[in-house]
Amino acid sequence: MKHINRKSNYNKYPIIALKDCNKDVFISYGEIGEELNGHKKNKYVVDCYPGVDDKEVLENLKKELNPELILLSEDIFYDGDTLTKMMESHLTNDRVRGVMYYGSILDYVDKNSLNEMKNKLEKAEGKKVLIYGFGASLISKGDILIYADMSRWEIQLRYRKGMPNFKQRNYDEDILVKYKRGYFVEWRIADKHKRSLFTSVDYWLDTNKSNKPVMITGDAFQKAMNEAVSRPFRTVPYFDPGVWGGQWMKEVCDLDKSEENYAWCFDGVPEENSIFFEIDGNVFECPAMNITLSRPLELLGKKVYARFGAEFPIRFDFLDTIGGQNLSLQVHPTVDFIKGNYGMPYTQEESYYILDAEKDAKVYLGIQNGIDLDEMFLDLEKAQEGKISFPAERYINTIDVKPHDHILIPPGTIHCSGSGCMVLEVSSSAYIFTFKLWDWDRLGLDGLPRPIHIKEGKQVLNPNYNKDFVMNEFVNQIKPIYSEEGYMSEKTGLHPLEFIETIRHTFKRPVTLKIDDNVRMMNLVDGDEITISSPNDSFQPYKVHYAETFIIPANVSSITMVPTGRSKNKEVRVLEAFVR
Repeated sequence: MKHINRKSNYNKYPIIALKDCNKDVFISYGEIGEELNGHKKNKYVVDCYPGVDDKEVLENLKKELNPELILLSEDIFYDGDTLTKMMESHLTNDRVRGVMYYGSILDYVDKNSLNEMKNKLEKAEGKKVLIYGFGASLISKGDILIYADMSRWEIQLRYRKGMPNFKQRNYDEDILVKYKRGYFVEWRIADKHKRSLFTSVDYWLDTNKSNKPVMITGDAFQKAMNEAVSRPFRTVPYFDPGVWGGQWMKEVCDLDKSEENYAWCFDGVPEENSIFFEIDGNVFECPAMNITLSRPLELLGKKVYARFGAEFPIRFDFLDTIGGQNLSLQVHPTVDFIKGNYGMPYTQEESYYILDAEKDAKVYLGIQNGIDLDEMFLDLEKAQEGKISFPAERYINTIDVKPHDHILIPPGTIHCSGSGCMVLEVSSSAYIFTFKLWDWDRLGLDGLPRPIHIKEGKQVLNPNYNKDFVMNEFVNQIKPIYSEEGYMSEKTGLHPLEFIETIRHTFKRPVTLKIDDNVRMMNLVDGDEITISSPNDSFQPYKVHYAETFIIPANVSSITMVPTGRSKNKEVRVLEAFVR
């Protein structure tokens, strides 16, 4: 199946180039050691994000620094079993979901052990000391403070390869359980701790690629953060297979054709994506979340920051079922349910923008008119027990879809993309909260049944979202905003009960948009290429290609978009999302 008749121009490795930082990057442990030793200091502190390969980094730094004493921060924490017991109420017995932890790293630190470590350091006065590990700066910020960082996506890949959670031996544990511990507890305290260090760190160490460290100075890091919020930027997309995955992204995004499928593309998820900075010809990979944590006001704007704090509330991702299968039949929890059960302040509010579709493609949305819900859930339970195959279309409404349809999916709506769809999913960032109700009689790629949550789904499904209601309220609620020669803007969603607004811009000439101190996430949903420039020359022109997601920070006052390249003088479309 052919989805494009030209060479793909999708950029899988977007980069922000930094100027005047040529002396601020070090690209091997030898160079790193030479730079650090050049300070001729005694106390070197290396704080780490949980997931950094301690064996690799510590052994190499020991070799380069040759310290007289090494203090390991993991010794200030309670033992692994005690940590698990302390986290128990937040980890829960659920395979996928826990309860969000809002405490701090110090909650898991044995104060006596911390004091003992500080005493050891005091007695080592005058000696060369290396303090290493997650939370190392709790012992001392030392003379030189280095932060060893890593993206959450890389951490997940390492979980799959057998890496355990912090101070655990769960090498072979279910990947979803490892991920849950990271998502609900470890990453929460790690982000809060890292945020407290942004202005104190002397060097940042990129450890995403094994045995290929890249270290930059604290000054270069600050320049990178400032540069990111002063211009349009893209996060580094990543792609993942799935049991229902399709073939569209292989061609359009120029992916490995030998892979069986690609289900997801995460091309606008700052919590998990990286961002690449080029310094003197070298690439420094940085979690995009660092921009949100260190520059929330500049990135998000006053209104969004006041409402959500240092969290990026919008996410864009792709769901590819062209040449694939139906997604699992699912429903997302209401705000009331998610707050009461999982400690989240907002829920997964989403929509499907149909980027492409095969003939006869459809989306499942809402329940059929007049059905007996008790009977439906009884059949779902029977299907889960393997007694029947769930008769989905008896109970669930289906909609024929075509490119550029926009399907709105407020919490409580039973839904899924059918096969033959290429979906740009526009949603809030609470992305782990999906209650799967049925998975079409199949196993996951790991050979295990995928998690099903019928009990929870029954509690949150809105019985009013039937065929009549969703067809009138959730399907192509497109309303014209403005039109003139060569330009048209339309509101396409989301539903009034959701906090995200989307506007589709259709144009064949330059179009200038005000950003109004409110972060924008956008995607070129039709057309080959556009160039984004600054009306006041505050940033360099920036090229965006078909299907690429890009972010406009609140700090950018306005942008001009114009079709360029093969799209010059041709009509293109950009979908824009922002917080109402």
